[in-house]
Amino acid sequence: MLRCQLIGIVIGFIFLGTAVMPRDAGGEPQGKLIIFHAGSLSVPFGVMEKALEAKYPNLDLLREPSGSQKAARKIAELNKPCDIMASADYRVIDKLLIPAFADWNIRFATNQLVLCYTDRSRYANEITADNWYKVLQREGVSWGHSDPDLDPCGYRSLMVLRLAEMYYGQPGLYDKLIAKRPRENIRPKSVELISLLQTGNMDYAWEYLSVAVQHGLRYIALPDHINLGDCQYDDFYSRAVVGVTGKEPGSFMDIKGKSCTYGVTLIKNAPNREAAIAFFAYLLNPDRGLKVLRDMGQPPLVPCRVPTVEMRSRLPKRLQPLVEVH
Repeated sequence: MLRCQLIGIVIGFIFLGTAVMPRDAGGEPQGKLIIFHAGSLSVPFGVMEKALEAKYPNLDLLREPSGSQKAARKIAELNKPCDIMASADYRVIDKLLIPAFADWNIRFATNQLVLCYTDRSRYANEITADNWYKVLQREGVSWGHSDPDLDPCGYRSLMVLRLAEMYYGQPGLYDKLIAKRPRENIRPKSVELISLLQTGNMDYAWEYLSVAVQHGLRYIALPDHINLGDCQYDDFYSRAVVGVTGKEPGSFMDIKGKSCTYGVTLIKNAPNREAAIAFFAYLLNPDRGLKVLRDMGQPPLVPCRVPTVEMRSRLPKRLQPLVEVH
């Protein structure tokens, strides 16, 4: 009888210890980890997936690349299960997921817009950083960008065109360029344009610099005033405003130009919180995930950033040393 009581007490302590154990202090991560992420993160996240699954054999990363706004809407409107959402524009998380679906938003990488092409593109041997906007207006030239309602690269491409009109002093340039771009040259996410370039079905496409580097594409590097890659020019970038679909179905919102900054968050009802935190610990580490980004042409923010002390305090304790308030 006494032995049974002792066993019951021991089991009770074990159960209590398990119940009060912090959720982010578990053992080796395992099970399925669902990540919705921007298409421009497909290659570096693929590398990280292999590294983590090699380290944790019982972990299975399930990645769904898409336009960042589409990824956020899968969570907010379709209630799809998800652990982590990584956006090419951190503001997508702020606008569509916080506070209902996420508590914090870590800015972890930067990028810039470039105009990609191949040796097969029309006027490939003539186009330069000085005449690109003239080449795009020529007869027979096919160019495109991603959907601004689904993908930040899409509305950023339009911002570049608006900024170019101001920077080059060419009134009406934006409308002239858009008139040369058929609707069918708008694709859900920017990486879908790569195959069109490579097969010769499109001459030029707007992409992130990292995507161009990762896929070995030729590209035109634009002046810092218009490439959305330098925070020193954020005041000028803000003069470019693009309207996109809003948080509620049928609503719209204006987005002002700003330097390209990526954000990532943990979804509140994440099915596998412990594995998600292990992924964050890898991603935010300067010698691991951030190094992968740097090696693939995408400058990381080292250390990664949140905007307030209060937001930093919401992070799992394991992640707080990897993030600064900025």
